[in-house]
Amino acid sequence: MELHSVAHDGYRLWAGEQPGKGPGIVLMHGMPDNHHLYDRLLPHLGDRHVVTFDFLGFGESDKPSGAVYTADEQTRQLDSVIEGVGLERVILVAHDASGPPAIDWALAHPERVERLVLLNTYYSSMRSLHAPQAVWLYSTPVVRLVARWFARRFGNRLFRRVYFWQVGRFFRDPKVRDVFLPILYRQFADVPSAQRAFFGINRDLRPTLRARRRRLGDLARFSRPVRVLFGGADPYLNARVARDIAGLFPNAELHLVPSARHFVQMDDPERVADEITRN
Repeated sequence: MELHSVAHDGYRLWAGEQPGKGPGIVLMHGMPDNHHLYDRLLPHLGDRHVVTFDFLGFGESDKPSGAVYTADEQTRQLDSVIEGVGLERVILVAHDASGPPAIDWALAHPERVERLVLLNTYYSSMRSLHAPQAVWLYSTPVVRLVARWFARRFGNRLFRRVYFWQVGRFFRDPKVRDVFLPILYRQFADVPSAQRAFFGINRDLRPTLRARRRRLGDLARFSRPVRVLFGGADPYLNARVARDIAGLFPNAELHLVPSARHFVQMDDPERVADEITRN
């Protein structure tokens, strides 16, 4: 894996590149996680050209106090990575909160998109969406103020308990969870800086969902292939969400992995790799 330090508005985005054949496969994480979300998937991508990275505020990227943490800003960060690494044509793989940035970038650059692969993600407000409890706490007006007060008051100890309880439910297999949950959590070891992005993306969540309702016509005209692959046992971004998202695009395939949960790329990495690379 070749490591890159991608410049973005004076900050540094961490990116890793596996040189190989075909369009660049860009793997995007959601919240509250990082590029390690794809550690079990990477070996199954073989000799393909792959790029993985961390958004600002997450993983190995900078965690600046002055940055703006929104879906629109993450779209710009995605563009910086694609241009910084020098990718011409891409397969965008989005999970969770990276759905809106990936889809928005694809809408702006359809000629450069080989296909979209959407893993247990979202785009706009819809009746089928059911937010994880922690996301509901930190995205709901008024409630989020109380939740953040408790996070500041009790610090890393409380946040760690909430993280391990909530994110632990995203895995199907206990052995995989026990290995990767601590790895994913390390981004929150430095509470003041690392949680800033999590709070910001949550604060932006409801405005993002409302704003994307106005772009559904653009999705209906998006002609590039789309694969919607969801863990069917995810109680949050569930099978109904998968069907609703697939229905937004004219050329979408819908695939459900019945036993996989929210982290479908962790639960069934071989199946996810097959869907990403299949022509």
